Formats: sequence, C-alpha cells, structure tokens
Amino acid sequence: MNFDPDPEQQLIAETARAFAERELAPKAADRDRTHAFPEAEMRRLGALGLLGVTVPAALGGSEAGPIALALAVREVARADASVAVTMSVTNMVAEIIATCGTDDARRAHLPRLCSGEAVAGAFALSEAQAGSDPRAMTTTVERAPQTAAGGAGYLIRGNKLWTTSGDRAGVLIVAARHGASMGGLGYSAFVIGAPAPGLTAGKREWKMGQRGSSTMALHFDEVAVPASALLSGEGEGLRVALAGLGSGRIGIAALSIGIAQAALAVALAHVRERRQFGVPLADQQAIRFHLADSATGIEAAWLSTMHAAWRKQQGLSFVRQACQAKLLASERAVEICDRAVQMLGGYGYTREFPVERHYRDVRVTTLYEGTSEIQRLVIARELLRESRAGRAPSPI
Repeated sequence: MNFDPDPEQQLIAETARAFAERELAPKAADRDRTHAFPEAEMRRLGALGLLGVTVPAALGGSEAGPIALALAVREVARADASVAVTMSVTNMVAEIIATCGTDDARRAHLPRLCSGEAVAGAFALSEAQAGSDPRAMTTTVERAPQTAAGGAGYLIRGNKLWTTSGDRAGVLIVAARHGASMGGLGYSAFVIGAPAPGLTAGKREWKMGQRGSSTMALHFDEVAVPASALLSGEGEGLRVALAGLGSGRIGIAALSIGIAQAALAVALAHVRERRQFGVPLADQQAIRFHLADSATGIEAAWLSTMHAAWRKQQGLSFVRQACQAKLLASERAVEICDRAVQMLGGYGYTREFPVERHYRDVRVTTLYEGTSEIQRLVIARELLRESRAGRAPSPI
C-alpha cells in the first residue's frame, strides 16, 4: 500500500496549495472578521477543477479520485477553513449526484456545480429534532401530478437546519420523509436547482468559527421538483444521505488536519523566536513535548485519512475507516490547536496571531458530518458486523 501521491494527485495538491497561499490565506482573517462568503474564490476553485474532484470527466469533473480530494481539502484548510468546508460539501454534493442522480439531473446540475457557476452545493439533512438521528426528520415529500418543470413530480414541505451554504448554493440535495401519497413510510432524497419557488433561507447563524461559511435554516413551502430530481429511487433517501456522509467524513478529516498543520506552523515559528529565561522557548522541554505530540497526532490522523481515501478509491468498504479518520483527525486537531494557543501564551489569545482563529475554526469539526459520539457508535457497529461475519479488523 503506497500513500505517496501519483503525478495527477500531486498536481491537484500543488494547484490547491498555490491557490490557497496566493488568494485565500491573505484574506482569511478579514473573512473571519466580516463573515464574508467566498463567492469569487469558489468560482475560481471551480475553474481550477477543484469542485468536482471525484466526478467523472464526462460529467464535468476532474476524475482524480478521493485521495486527490483529501489532499486538496487539506491544502485549502491550511489557509482558510471556511473555504475548505464550502469546497468539501460542494464536492460531496457533486459526487452524490454523479453516483445517484438520473441522466437528466447529472446534465442539469453537474457542469454548473463543478465549474463554479453554481457557486456551491448544499446538503439539507438536519432538522430541529433530527440531527444525529435523521430518521426523526419531519420534512415530507408527496407525489404531485404536475410540476412547474412539467410531468409527474413531487412536492417538498418542511424545514431544515444547519445547512452549509444554504443561501448561496446553486444546487441542493434534500432528504424528506414520505407523506401519505407515498405510503407514509420511508425517505427519499432529491436534487434541486436554486433559486426555486417556495425555497427560502433563514437568517445566517452567528458562529464561533468558520465564519466565512454561511450556515442557516431552509424552509420548503411546497417546493415542486420533477421526477428526474429523485436520487437513486423512492425509499433510498437515507442510504443516499449516509453514503454521502461517509465520503464527506474523509473530507472533514482532511480539513481538520489542515487546520492543525496551520496552527502547528505558527507555534513552531513563535517558539523559535520567543525567549524566556534567557533561551528560546523551543529549548524548553515542556514546549518540545507539545511540539512532538502535535506532530505525532497530525501524522497519525493523516495516515488514517489516507487509508480511508485509499480504500474508497479501490472500491473497498470504507465506512468504518472514514469514521475512524474523522474521529481521530478532528479530536487530535482540537487538541493541537489548543496546544498551539498554550505555546503562544497570551499572544495566542489575541487576534494578532492566527492560532486564535484556528482554535475557533477547528472546534466544529467534532460536531458536523456526525459528532464524535456518532463516529464511535458507527465504528463499534461496523466492528461487530465484521466480527459476526468472521472477519478480524485488519491493520493498515
């Protein structure tokens, strides 16, 4: 098993790194302060082929695979986590449409999404009483005899919360519970082009971190969608959603690691320069322990992330590995950013140094795309399933 990037993956990573250093990093602090959404930057990412990294070239994507996507997300997150999460979710939405969408849906949405014309993709799943438990959702879908697009279709009613890019996305995926006209049981998922009649966004949430990423509620007031908007098939909504989350967790793991790397880089530069008791902080044993623990955590998390991405790229099961990568990377990244603030002392608590922003940005990584607690539940479930099947958990 070789985790060294091949030439195409290396090119994707270098493209993302150059763009991030040139166009994202200089604006990251100001974006955090003003909550400015990175619309121009998202369009530029599309032009660079970084919004459909796993999507087939015939559908408008880069067809570079999950490893390349993880590399790109990590590079962008080192510069600006707000842009990285917007990019990661957009790639997830594009992959779901490419994998589960009808031919009409692919033709209608993927070229716009991958090129940056649609700006971003959004994934509307969570609700007030349906966060970690999507089966508790109350948003409903009913069959409709006619839609604005013509032909038999569906009507969606309800409310979603915590939708990343919900007010900016030109393409959205929404999951809904079947209403009476569909038997009242099960769930389906649909792709919607925005704006759409009946679809409105609520106020933007005022968040601790990742402030350049817009997050808000969405209201669906009899939003009409054509039959071609159905993803995979009726009753397949949760399967579609959970498959998307499985892939998205690799992206969030890579994002977490990028933030941690950025925080460690600031801490390294500071402890080399800052002197206490007549010597650089870097000569203090306690500081060296902090540095060693941070570097070890980053490398372990990155290997776990690459393992999950590699399994996905090979067509192997990767649910457990993606959850393990997301759990390890997000929790270690929070610790590493906390440690960076500690190494900078009072300076780390001010906006004069970016570790304060990294600390706020990283905290949500243990929450979105499934909390750490949910990751542990899924990991244990998969381990028990493998054990019942007579398969021992295999190391990398």
